[in-house]
Amino acid sequence: MHTLTLVVFIYACVLNIIGYILMSVDKDLAVKRKRRIPEKRLFGTAWLGGALGVLIGMYHKHHKTQHTTFTAGIPFILVVNIVIFGFIIVRFG
Repeated sequence: MHTLTLVVFIYACVLNIIGYILMSVDKDLAVKRKRRIPEKRLFGTAWLGGALGVLIGMYHKHHKTQHTTFTAGIPFILVVNIVIFGFIIVRFG
């Protein structure tokens, strides 16, 4: 595995773990009726490359699955993530 490919893989893994954790924590905060993680941060994490983690967290925790912005937006961002990561690996890896 080339160095850039490895870096992109590790970056994607870390961001997706963070995305999953953010969705899990936000769900726990919602259940406890405490101050929540802003949606801007959840979407920001997805745009930075963590869309898969956010999507998995969304459906695993049954969190924000009634929000069209999440059910349509996060899969769209995931496709963008895949295209960008693929482009970087093919072009520069």
